Order: sequence, then C-alpha cells, then structure tokens
Amino acid sequence: MKAYVLINTELGRESEVTEVLRGVNEITAIHSLYGIYDVIVEVEAETMDKVKEVVFNHIRRLGQVKNTITLITYGEFIDRD
Repeated sequence: MKAYVLINTELGRESEVTEVLRGVNEITAIHSLYGIYDVIVEVEAETMDKVKEVVFNHIRRLGQVKNTITLITYGEFIDRD
C-alpha cells in the first residue's frame, strides 16, 4: 500500500515535523511545500491498517500538525526510467 499525506503545520513548525517524521520507517519520502499545504509525505506499508497506524499514531498526533489529508494510491505506477 502506498499513500501520500498532505500536512498543514503550525506556522513555522515545518522543520520540526519533518525531523520527527524522518524516524518513521514506513515514511519513504518527505517534501516541504509552497502553497496550501506545508509538507507532503509518502507512506509505504504492507497493509491498509499499517498505513492508518502511521497516519494516526505518527503524523496526526504531533502537536505541530494542524490537519492532514490522506491520498491512497491504486493502480499501476508508470516508471519513466
């Protein structure tokens, strides 16, 4: 399973959030953003339950996180390499 999580943080707290999330094994990529959302993370896990655990226990419970949107992927990945 793969999901992308869009994160809004408290003002100026993006680097704190990304630093904490670096330690979560299932998070395979973290990017800071310009625009409506502050951070996007890529979550990869064996099951949907594990994805939910990462989102609820490792991302949403951070005090600096205001809100999230989780996008679950499906279908084929296009590899351009």
